[in-house]
Amino acid sequence: MDSSLSARFIEGRYAARAHIPSMSALRAARKAIARSVYALVRGAAPAAYAQDGLISVHSHAFMQDPAFVRAYARGVKALGGTDTYQWHWRIHIGLWAARVGAGLEGDFVECGVNRGFLSSAIMEYLDWNSLGRDFYLLDTFAGLDERFVSDSERRGGALRKNAQDLHSGFYVRGVEEVRANFSQWPRARIVVGAVPETLGQVSATRVAYLHLDMNSAAPETAALAYFWDRLVAGAPVLLDDYAYLGYTPQKLAMDEFARTHDVTVCSLPTGQGLIIRPPQSLR
Repeated sequence: MDSSLSARFIEGRYAARAHIPSMSALRAARKAIARSVYALVRGAAPAAYAQDGLISVHSHAFMQDPAFVRAYARGVKALGGTDTYQWHWRIHIGLWAARVGAGLEGDFVECGVNRGFLSSAIMEYLDWNSLGRDFYLLDTFAGLDERFVSDSERRGGALRKNAQDLHSGFYVRGVEEVRANFSQWPRARIVVGAVPETLGQVSATRVAYLHLDMNSAAPETAALAYFWDRLVAGAPVLLDDYAYLGYTPQKLAMDEFARTHDVTVCSLPTGQGLIIRPPQSLR
């Protein structure tokens, strides 16, 4: 089976599984089961990490690091002060990538901001006002733009999930509270609207860090293609949903991008994916 047939076969199997009418009930049941499993793991192994789809008995001492604690708390503040995410290891990866980017020349870009959990944590962690850089923050600030949701994503329940996340308040509705959250950082550049239509509003000629979290394949691949030649050598590209359960179309799209650009995506147990922009001579 060639690679294109294999990709279509995998995506088709995923779509068939995902096309179930009572998706919201299944999501709720899955979350309840996950919480029960995490509780059982913590009961049996109190030192284990068990949250956000990840169970590990390996060291997660970063959670006690004062700089991490401050950064994570600032991210929680962006949510309104209550940690409904429990994304410690995911944020740890984001802070690591941001630290790498801070050692390079260029601005930062995040496509898919929502309330700004990760980006707020990063700006706190790096003491952003001391860096003299712009951090571009692109989002609709109103959930998914349906024009860019693919047929396979629709069959997988993306629009139902989008409606549920807007209704529940997981997705922000409007940009004003986001502007207020980032007001302490004058060089936080908030760009409102749908990617790829807003990409031209990013004036950065060099990008040292790119984070993609738009929960849809088309805008994410469009953003990566747009910024690819602006990414400096060694710049991390963090893909929030690359390996996450339920986001197979994004993984397939990113794998295809990586194949055509002769790079590979590192799949992380947090559900994220990571690309390091290679030097010119290696492309």
